[in-house]
Amino acid sequence: MTDDPNAVLEASYESIHVKRNSNGVATITIDRPDARNALNGTVREELSTVLPAVEASDSRVAVITGSAECGAFVAGADVSELRERGMIEQRRASERPRVYEVVAELKTPVVAHINGHALGGGLELATACDIRIAQSGAKLGQPEINLGLIPGGGGTQRLPRLVGEGQAMKLILSGELIDTEEAADIGLVDEVCAPEDIDKRVATLTESIANKSPFALEHAKESIRAASRMSLDEGIDYEAELFVQLFATEDKNEGIDAFFEGRDPQWKGR
Repeated sequence: MTDDPNAVLEASYESIHVKRNSNGVATITIDRPDARNALNGTVREELSTVLPAVEASDSRVAVITGSAECGAFVAGADVSELRERGMIEQRRASERPRVYEVVAELKTPVVAHINGHALGGGLELATACDIRIAQSGAKLGQPEINLGLIPGGGGTQRLPRLVGEGQAMKLILSGELIDTEEAADIGLVDEVCAPEDIDKRVATLTESIANKSPFALEHAKESIRAASRMSLDEGIDYEAELFVQLFATEDKNEGIDAFFEGRDPQWKGR
């Protein structure tokens, strides 16, 4: 595969499509209509190829969504693959970085456009994203327990950080699915939109994010992510260090000059 990020993003893939707009938003659509967008090895590999290319390109925001025809964001892992694996094969498949870590560790902000069911590995993919916008009528859950398994893509770790230990226990131990309204109530998704409104809302949000300094976006995301890994005092020190680093950028001066001059900033990304 070429090292040119634009060539990677413009290539053809078996299970995903990539579309970029002039506003700096790259949308990655998972398209496996015969399997309700289940995460098989091909989808994972293609996402893990494309997402770093988004980071290396001039795109400032990534969106992950499911094709409209599927009626699902991602309806889970491909169970047929799991059935054929023993412990050794699964240990190998679980080696990091997996697609979930690729998403979570991306410097570029990632928005999950949840336009249908997000179950099992699909919910783990969504929780690895930075922001989750869900379509009303969708169901979310971690039903792995019904297969004699537990979440294996970070669900037992990211879910409690989002919704608290009790809610995570309820979802994971029962395997029950919840609707988007309950998901919003417990903090699992950040917004719920009607089906006819979600595309416009995601576009408005992502374009607002993309219209910011790429350095500021990267530092803000890193500082927020650090909150779950550090003590309060450590996190405040880390935030201060990232804040100070931005004073070495041209974008800091441009942003302040634009503020005083009453105009939109023209970010240089340096």
